[in-house]
Amino acid sequence: MNEEQLRLLESNFNFNNKLDPEHKSRLALELGVPPRQVAIWYQNKRARDKIHGLETDHRAMRAQLERVLTDNSRLRDEMERLREELTRARGAAALGSGDEVNMEKDLYASLVRGGGPFDRYDFFG
Repeated sequence: MNEEQLRLLESNFNFNNKLDPEHKSRLALELGVPPRQVAIWYQNKRARDKIHGLETDHRAMRAQLERVLTDNSRLRDEMERLREELTRARGAAALGSGDEVNMEKDLYASLVRGGGPFDRYDFFG
């Protein structure tokens, strides 16, 4: 098919991607090709469009997966840091320092200073 024929098929396809028998016959006559060729072109075009849509969806899902994996890694690191902080705090309490208020203040300060998950909250208004 030449470029003019393809342009006509594209414009008709963009208007309606389904092809009824009457429209197929009219297009075939206008293009000077067999109706079967028009039908096959429409079928192939729908398949190409579907593949293009799937590829686009796949790229978007892959990008979303990468974001989730990055967040997961960051949260695991944060969880490990907090576990270590808790272990240190429990160790200090077990030593019998008797200064639980200071331990809580130190823990809170480390969370605020460490850029932890509590940064988004304003505890003191």
